[in-house]
Amino acid sequence: MDRNRIRKYVAAYDISSITVGVLGSHSAVDVADGAMQEKLRSLVVVQRGRDATYTRYLRVLRDSDGKVRRGIVDKTIALDRFSEIMNEGSMSLLRENSVIFVPNRSFTSYCSVDDIEDRFAVPMFGSRNLLRSEEREEEDNYYRLLERAGLPFPDEIDAPEEIRELSIVKLHHAEKKLERGFFTASSFEEYRRKSESLIKAHVIDRESLRKARIEKYVIGPVFNLDFFYSPLEDEGEKIELLGIDWRFESSLDGHVRLPADQQLSLSEKQRIPEYTVVGHNSATLRESLLDRAFELAEKYVSATQKYYPPGIIGPFTLQTCVDKDMQFYIYDVAPRIGGGTNAHIWSGHPYGNTLYNRNMSTGRRIAMEIRRAAAEGRIDEIIT
Repeated sequence: MDRNRIRKYVAAYDISSITVGVLGSHSAVDVADGAMQEKLRSLVVVQRGRDATYTRYLRVLRDSDGKVRRGIVDKTIALDRFSEIMNEGSMSLLRENSVIFVPNRSFTSYCSVDDIEDRFAVPMFGSRNLLRSEEREEEDNYYRLLERAGLPFPDEIDAPEEIRELSIVKLHHAEKKLERGFFTASSFEEYRRKSESLIKAHVIDRESLRKARIEKYVIGPVFNLDFFYSPLEDEGEKIELLGIDWRFESSLDGHVRLPADQQLSLSEKQRIPEYTVVGHNSATLRESLLDRAFELAEKYVSATQKYYPPGIIGPFTLQTCVDKDMQFYIYDVAPRIGGGTNAHIWSGHPYGNTLYNRNMSTGRRIAMEIRRAAAEGRIDEIIT
């Protein structure tokens, strides 16, 4: 999608009625809440049958003066399938509402990256061309970008026969297409035993297993570093650490609450945990590690600007583990708003609140950037 074409769409927008749009899943509540806090309108594209959160429970109610009494979602567009957002009628409706669209992981899961890059004719907040890097099956994925940037990530194991220590096998779930079929193994024998059991349970399939990435398992706590890059900032630093989150995973978190002998007594079907993300919580980082966290972000931003111009715009998350020697390893990258930012809705992120001296969630920070760009006539700098 040519960027000049997108700029022409924005040139026809009613700047006084800019609306923040998002697909109704993943982080939509954060995005809509942030828009409301910054006095912008929100529009959520929903799928019929799973729309009640946005069309009923969180819809905006206003008093006779137009002041919001409750709710955060101003308007919804209901589709039979999320992928129908690529229809010309859907895109025209978004443009008619002067929508700046915020991509989330559900958007890139329910719609093909090819369509997002080439067919989605709606101004998008953030870096359209970086979304493909999140797909591990792509040759130019985020691991390649991390390597170019000189950033640390877990060592890859070329073949299952080479597994000599605790490793993790990364692949999609066979039936829950948006979820993960990850499993761990310390040897080829364990890999073969677990993979056969998971295939039998329809958690993974042989084709996905064949293409799976295997890497050494980093033993340590997980910190998802939620950053923001502002191309509009001219005086302060353009990179901001807004917050940190970590995940609740099912059924893994249920397993770790069981005594070891109880885990060993589980049936074959129950014994191998799954890694489906079902929630998030907030965290902070040891203060002496903050410099290293910022260094990771600086190298990542520089690499995106060099290899994916114009580079990252807005929110991004570096998902990290910290080992016993206080070393970071980036095991995943979200080049858009992270799902864990919902942990900071309204109350804001600890570091974002500190930086701005008020509640600053990722959703609000996005809305603040859009509002500033509109006020300064610089929307073309934040969209692709």
